[in-house]
Amino acid sequence: MRSRIHIMGASGSGTSTLAYALADRLPHRSLDTDNYFWAHKYTEQTPVPERLERIKRDLSGPEPWILSGAVCGWGDELRSWFDLVIFLWISPELRMNRLRAREYERYGNDILPGRSRHEAHREFLEWAALYDTADKQVRSRKLHEGWMAQLNCPILRLEGDLTTEERVEAVLGRLSHDN
Repeated sequence: MRSRIHIMGASGSGTSTLAYALADRLPHRSLDTDNYFWAHKYTEQTPVPERLERIKRDLSGPEPWILSGAVCGWGDELRSWFDLVIFLWISPELRMNRLRAREYERYGNDILPGRSRHEAHREFLEWAALYDTADKQVRSRKLHEGWMAQLNCPILRLEGDLTTEERVEAVLGRLSHDN
């Protein structure tokens, strides 16, 4: 069984959701790159050397793991650590709707115009909307495709509006096929 799985995709594509669902079905623990990237969630980044030291320490143990999120750029040296990479993609419209709902769930009316989180909310959505059209300077599909082209492990692409269970079944099918 592949014991070192990385799930990547755009913000709002479901990487964390799939990681948690798989960890419920597999003997893997779930780790999220946001917990390494951010010193204070969504406001202050952890310095790269510190986040690399922490993530390497957590990934070095003998137990199997699933890492969700993005490590492109800051975690390029981790490419060889993965046994399987899962790439998620959904339509920009669906993804942006999910992000708007998630932001409202997190921050409520504070994201509305004139409120305390409105500007941060607006900037986040503008950044997230670039994923399918931007070049490699930001977290984009082009960046992810280029990063995956450098991998030496299998890549499972799950594209489209699949339920979490459909994604879990696709991954489990791939894992059983690999054995």
